[in-house]
Amino acid sequence: MQTVNIHAAKTHLSRLLDAVAGGEEILIARAGRPIARLVPLQGQAVPPRRRLGLLAGQITVPEDFDAPLSEDILGSFEGR
Repeated sequence: MQTVNIHAAKTHLSRLLDAVAGGEEILIARAGRPIARLVPLQGQAVPPRRRLGLLAGQITVPEDFDAPLSEDILGSFEGR
C-alpha cells in the first residue's frame, strides 16, 4: 500500500485515482500520520444513461394542463 502526504495527493490526484482504479490502495497522511485511505469501489453498478425522447409521440399534454383547479379539487389538496 502506497502512502502519500496531503500535498502530493492534491497535486497528483488524477494519477492516484488511476492507480486506485487499477486495484491499488493508497493511504493519505498528514505529517506522517494516516488520515484517509483511497480504495477501489467494489460492486458499484453504473446507472444506465437516460435516453431522452423515449416516449416521444406517445404522450400528449391537454390544452387546459395549467388551468386553475376547481374548488373541490383544490380543497382536497388543502385539506378542506
